[in-house]
Amino acid sequence: MKKIRLLLVDDEPDFLTAYARRFKRRNVEITEAQSGQQAIDRVREGEFDVAILDVMMPEMNGLETLRRIKAIKPDLPVIILTGHADSGVLIEGMDMGAFDFLLKPVGTDELYFKVLDAVRSRRRGQP
Repeated sequence: MKKIRLLLVDDEPDFLTAYARRFKRRNVEITEAQSGQQAIDRVREGEFDVAILDVMMPEMNGLETLRRIKAIKPDLPVIILTGHADSGVLIEGMDMGAFDFLLKPVGTDELYFKVLDAVRSRRRGQP
């Protein structure tokens, strides 16, 4: 399998650093963004196979970021991460086109396998 291009979006630098290090060992090319606006800029500038997006971020929350990303790249699978099991937020995210969601804290293996699922689904042409 070719290297997966992953956009990792979270306002917590420690989370970005830890997961970037873990994913790089698994043949994943990481691009980081610490805000919704940075994520949108990265999507406009580059090509990604999948994005992981935290819901709770200052300024522009994850759902608004998801909406804007989907307007730019509707076929980009986006996995939502949240520290709160708010079913309304999760349903709204899925309705907006999120590929799936996971609750923080999430294990590296679980997140990696969800990334693989998203990439495989995209390559098969499924939403």
